[in-house]
Amino acid sequence: MSQTITTIGFDADDTLWQNEEFFRLTEERFALLLAEFVEADHLAERLLQAERRNLGKYGFGIKGFVLSMIETAIEVTDQSVPASVIAEIIAAGQEMLAHPIHLLPHVEETVGALAERFQLVMITKGDLLDQERKLAQSGLGQMFDAVEIVSDKVPQTYIRAFMRHGDGPERAVMVGNSMKSDVVPAIEAGGWGVHVPAAFEWEIERAEAPVGHPRFRVLADLGGLVELLDQL
Repeated sequence: MSQTITTIGFDADDTLWQNEEFFRLTEERFALLLAEFVEADHLAERLLQAERRNLGKYGFGIKGFVLSMIETAIEVTDQSVPASVIAEIIAAGQEMLAHPIHLLPHVEETVGALAERFQLVMITKGDLLDQERKLAQSGLGQMFDAVEIVSDKVPQTYIRAFMRHGDGPERAVMVGNSMKSDVVPAIEAGGWGVHVPAAFEWEIERAEAPVGHPRFRVLADLGGLVELLDQL
């Protein structure tokens, strides 16, 4: 193991536990609710447009997603959406907020092994209360030295986090499923970026992979992370 690496950052949603799958299932439910008003493909496009518009207002997470669904429902029905449909959308969001946590493969043993050798920092976007709930239910909380729940992930986010909880980004590795939020900005900050692709990818989180960059790596799942870190 290289002595230069002292800190490992982990994304949470779709890196440590399932998340995007539940958004996709709720979108399918949303499409069924509005099937008499609009085609599913067009509805998905309109919802994505609303989510993009609203990120600056509501941030990332379930609550902003629900508000974007309500806004889209009002728009595509020319303000005639039944109150019962709005109620169903709110209920779907509440179910998402109450959904139990399902850890992804190899997460518990990998995080546990690394906690003995590195400083571990969870760096995640989303709603504060929801992310705290998920971390508490995951059983991983005691393995992390610090948790940063942030509004967005840009290079300065990682510089601040790894300076505050480690020895700077140059001696840190960020692990996550999002090329746009976890990998690219961490590398631009001076750290390592390890991409662990998830089963589902949100359109807004897509970005070009920094192929050929000396600090970029890809893993199929977290089961290979300990060996990878030994090679850096």
